Amino acid sequence: MSWLELVRFPLQKRISLLYEHAHFVMAIRYYGYKVNLYLLGDDYVEVFINHKQTLIEKIALLDRSHTRMKFYSDQIKLPIGIESK
Repeated sequence: MSWLELVRFPLQKRISLLYEHAHFVMAIRYYGYKVNLYLLGDDYVEVFINHKQTLIEKIALLDRSHTRMKFYSDQIKLPIGIESK
């Protein structure tokens, strides 16, 4: 399954499909969110969880140019070139 296939579904179905077909990579804290990073095929997908409300607010394709990449790269060794893709 790819991001393009996943994005066609409503949020609740995306959640199920993501947990069935993706591999958990890591979690970070980002402002008021816990952000889980998953690898889905060749795509990195972020799940934004509002931990105060115990609610998944959004699922998004990882924006590799976002400053949030620093949070990930500080904690794990990402594959070479992921920051520039």
